[in-house]
Amino acid sequence: MKALVTGASGFIGAHVAAALTEGGAGVRAFDSEEPPPHARVDDWAKGDVLDPDALRRAIDGCDTVFHLAAVYSYYRRDAERMLHVNVQGTRNVLAAAGARRVVHTSSAATCGPAPGRPATEADSPPQWELKVAYKRSKIESEKLALAAGAVVVNPTTPVGPGDLRPTPTGKMIRDVASGRARAYVKSTGLNIVAVEDLARGHLLAHEHGRTGERYLLGGENLSLQQVFAIVAEAAGRTPPRVAIAFPLVLGAAWAADRTLALFGREPELLVLDSVRLARVPALFSCDKAKTELGYSWRPARQALEEAVTGRIEQTTQVS
Repeated sequence: MKALVTGASGFIGAHVAAALTEGGAGVRAFDSEEPPPHARVDDWAKGDVLDPDALRRAIDGCDTVFHLAAVYSYYRRDAERMLHVNVQGTRNVLAAAGARRVVHTSSAATCGPAPGRPATEADSPPQWELKVAYKRSKIESEKLALAAGAVVVNPTTPVGPGDLRPTPTGKMIRDVASGRARAYVKSTGLNIVAVEDLARGHLLAHEHGRTGERYLLGGENLSLQQVFAIVAEAAGRTPPRVAIAFPLVLGAAWAADRTLALFGREPELLVLDSVRLARVPALFSCDKAKTELGYSWRPARQALEEAVTGRIEQTTQVS
């Protein structure tokens, strides 16, 4: 099998490419940036998902497509580009793929959260969360993929080595591990998954997933306090002890956003759209993927500890 992986230079995309190679598939990367060495691709077709001609050339000779290229950001300065790349880019990929099997990487953000319980594939996010551009972009792109008969996977909160840029999740790990994050939102929770398990889930979805269906690929549900404690301990730091109620954090984010807007900037720590999503614990059930795909995951503590170790090794290499 020869697979085209869009977004192969990204955090998840590089791991999906590596998992495909490990499984014996040939991998052609399609990205505007060269994939990192750990992606282990056979060849790299430089291009942008907004360029239909480049996509058609790259997909020639490939049997299947893993579409991961997307803009993942909570900064509102990225909103217009994010909506364009995530939606129109997906439309272009699906058109170029034709009758080929496509695994489309969406987000757990399109499935929830659901107040009071873990969300499933049958759920959708509350209406007020659609103020967040990232949510809107992933919902619209997922609709296109489902209508085209793709298999859709919905990652929760992936952590692990190789988050080089970093993603918003990687930034959270960095802030806690460095001691910059000194408090946590009391009501918040996350579903943590090791990026390697998530990558393997993509392959399982390709092998066993039903077309036009979506599958949550995650791991273990933890409170934000538990996540921060594990990360801090792994980094040799004292875990944050201060619990802040959501309304206070939201108010602080609004104030920071309005103040910095006067200077044409956005906050780096209290990013407003990211804080908005902390109102309801982002907890999810992966039972459907477990039953239909044979998917499994390692404990969240192991995944988080490996993420911290990977960050420390990356920092050492850079310095």
